[in-house]
Amino acid sequence: MIGQAAMESLPSDLPAFLRTPKAAADVGELAREPDRWKGAGKVHDQNRDPGHFVDLSDDGTILGGPRLETLPTTRKDYEAALKAVGTNSWEAGYLPYSILETQQQLTKDLAYWRVTSAAERLERSASRRAWLAADRLRREYLILATLGQLAHYVGDGSQPLHVTIHYNGWGEFPNPKGYTTARVHGPFESDFVAANIHKDQVRQAMSPLTPPNGPLDMRVAAFLVTTGQAVVPLYDLEKQGGFEGDNAKGLAFALERVAVGASEFRDLIVEAWRVSPKVTVGWPAISLADVEAGRVDAYLSLYSKD
Repeated sequence: MIGQAAMESLPSDLPAFLRTPKAAADVGELAREPDRWKGAGKVHDQNRDPGHFVDLSDDGTILGGPRLETLPTTRKDYEAALKAVGTNSWEAGYLPYSILETQQQLTKDLAYWRVTSAAERLERSASRRAWLAADRLRREYLILATLGQLAHYVGDGSQPLHVTIHYNGWGEFPNPKGYTTARVHGPFESDFVAANIHKDQVRQAMSPLTPPNGPLDMRVAAFLVTTGQAVVPLYDLEKQGGFEGDNAKGLAFALERVAVGASEFRDLIVEAWRVSPKVTVGWPAISLADVEAGRVDAYLSLYSKD
């Protein structure tokens, strides 16, 4: 729902191939893929599974290490900060970097699409133009796949149980309020949401498009901090029976979380598109401005001399 609702809410300045019912449906379905990857093999799973979560402790740190508000710029620095407190990203999770990396990939994908489209339009050679047209279509397939992955990770980031040490029941931690220790993760995000939340509701509950304000890594961190602040309210609701039947408070909570995810995903797509003209592509590296001004042979850079 997050993938499809966001795609259906894209503004008109984005490419037409992204604003079709089929593209929205495709991204919605492709958003399942990072979960479908699981079980591919020990190396694969051990490297990728921690990309779906980040374990925030009750004090706001990531397992006693860095805070999201001061998130290290790179995975390398993140790993060093976790190592300093005796843990690592395989234990703590690295969801912020999954979102950041995939959004950067989307920006690059869109930059290639822009350049390839411009080169196709300006190319005089029929054989070169045919290759560029085919490559543009390949890029469109790749963009949809990248969008699906980004939808998944943003969706994970909007679900409070992906942003806490209490990810499937309160666990073996101090529990003065008597929160459940049952496995509540799946029943909340799957059973309850599937039974009660619908895409049209999500569309209506989404926030208006928000222009970017500040560095991307800090905005992603703030998005996850807000999600982390919903952990205790989720457990309070569970204790009150909020996720049983059609409890109004439980429904409102779940809808708000899904709508936040769809809004964040839409905003990241729009930002990627609007930033993409400044991103160079190919080898040697060229820009959209270079191609449109006729300063470079875009085909050689995209197809490559070798």
